[in-house]
Amino acid sequence: MYTLQTSASFDSAHFLKGYAGKCSNLHGHRWKVEITVASEELSDENQIRGMVVDFKTLKDDLNELCDNLDHCLIIEHGSLKDKTLEALHEEGFRIVEMDFRPTAENLAEYFYGEMEDKGYQVILAKVYETPNNCAGYSR
Repeated sequence: MYTLQTSASFDSAHFLKGYAGKCSNLHGHRWKVEITVASEELSDENQIRGMVVDFKTLKDDLNELCDNLDHCLIIEHGSLKDKTLEALHEEGFRIVEMDFRPTAENLAEYFYGEMEDKGYQVILAKVYETPNNCAGYSR
């Protein structure tokens, strides 16, 4: 089995509604995402002969996902009152609503699925909330 791993990062804010602690308050992170993909065989196509995939393509695809979350507020759908959400939009804040609570664990599963949807055989996605704390997801 051949594996490739790359990483990308983004800055964003989030909060955990219903959490009994500091993370219930709005706060930000420098998130780091690591993706590991695999293949049983190497390509025999011209440009990528002898590779699983071109690292540039892998990195570009991960960067695109991270860029979509850069410098925004990531929230769980329904976690803010309509009035609050409306006020934030009126102020020009960029808000990304997810169908899940924006924990590192759920974000790891999100990145896993998004990269899988791009055609990669993902074996592990890791999301670092801090330099020392990360969550991983694999199937």
